[in-house]
Formats: sequence, C-alpha cells, structure tokens
Amino acid sequence: MKLAIVGYGKMGRMVESLAPEYGFTIHARIDANDPMEAAQGADAAIEFSMPDAAAANLKKLAALKVNTVCGTTGWFGQLDDVRHAFENANAALVYSPNFSVGVNIFFKLLEDAAKMLEQQPEYGAWAWEIHHDAKKDAPSGTLIKAVEALRAGGYTRNIDVSSNRAGKVPGTHEIGFDSAADTITLRHTARSREGFARGALQAAKWIVGKRGVHEFANILFQQGDK
Repeated sequence: MKLAIVGYGKMGRMVESLAPEYGFTIHARIDANDPMEAAQGADAAIEFSMPDAAAANLKKLAALKVNTVCGTTGWFGQLDDVRHAFENANAALVYSPNFSVGVNIFFKLLEDAAKMLEQQPEYGAWAWEIHHDAKKDAPSGTLIKAVEALRAGGYTRNIDVSSNRAGKVPGTHEIGFDSAADTITLRHTARSREGFARGALQAAKWIVGKRGVHEFANILFQQGDK
C-alpha cells in the first residue's frame, strides 16, 4: 500500500519509521511548501501539520480523492466544510483529537465514570492537561473531547478546565472528582509520540478502499470490519 505523509515534522518522521510494520511504502513526503498533487495515487495519506493549515490540506486531499487520516487538532470548527469535501469527492477521512489507542480507551472510561458520579452530587469535577511548549491549541482537542465524554455520560455539573504548556511533555490529561471524603483521579500520560503514530497508521490501514467521514474511536471499537 502506498502512503503519503503530509506534514514532515516529528510526527511525520515517526509515521515514516513505523509505516513498513503496517504494510505501507512511502509514496510522497509533503511539507509546507510542497505541492499537494504529489499525494495523488496514494492508497492513504496521514496528515500531521498545523491547525491553521489542516483544513486547507484536507480539502486539497479530498479533491485528489486520496483517503486521509488527520491527526492535526485545532481545526474542528471547519469540520463541516471538510466533511462535505470528502463526501462530495466520494473519498474517506478519519479524524480524531487524539490517535492514541490508550487515550480513546480513557474516553470510554470517563463516560462510564460520569454515569456513576452524576448520581453523587457531593463530587465536583476538574479537567487538566499539560503539553510541550510548542503545542498551539489550549485546551487541546483531547481535553475538550475528555470533557465531552463526561457530558455524554450524563455529568451535568460544572467541570473546571485548565491547561499548561511547558518543556517537552508529550501530553498528560487528567480528570478528577473530589468530595469532602475522598478524591478520584483518572489520568492518561503519553510517554512518546509513538502511540499517536501507531494509531494513525492503524486508521490508515483501515481506511484503504473506504468511503465517508469517520471518527477514530468509532472504528477502533467496532466489532466487525477491521
């Protein structure tokens, strides 16, 4: 299978190093000043760029009918436009605020916890994260998704949200519930970028030959087609 890498920074290089394990050869490496047309003919593309470039990149890939996995965050306000581009092109997109398999399991656990703790009014909630100082969006898409998981589980009370940016931390996300009697903390800590790259490659392998727009969690936990 032929893979195009869009955004050839640290994540793009990590994807490249792991791609053979997932059955891919590198068809194109496309960075900021390279023409997107180089991706044409790829079986899949993985896009890890910048928030202000992602939506335009995705629309160009849709026009080329290249099925794409997008790991960039901070562009979801334009998701409807991007969705229409892929649907009109009869191509496929997989997107997510976080391609770590562990983080997506974390979201599932948060939803379950919210269902139980909504019934215990003495518990207040917080959501906190820390990322490296080069990360642009705060709160991150992952923390926003974590709060959405709590809401999906039925937690309706206030959730205090905070973010820190410092050093080279790959990413830590924490949800806590506190009462006068005790504290419950659920935390996911990324050790490296490898988990994000592997999740994106898993999605890229899945997306070959597919159509439509999908969120990673939905394909990760489905029981049928792999």
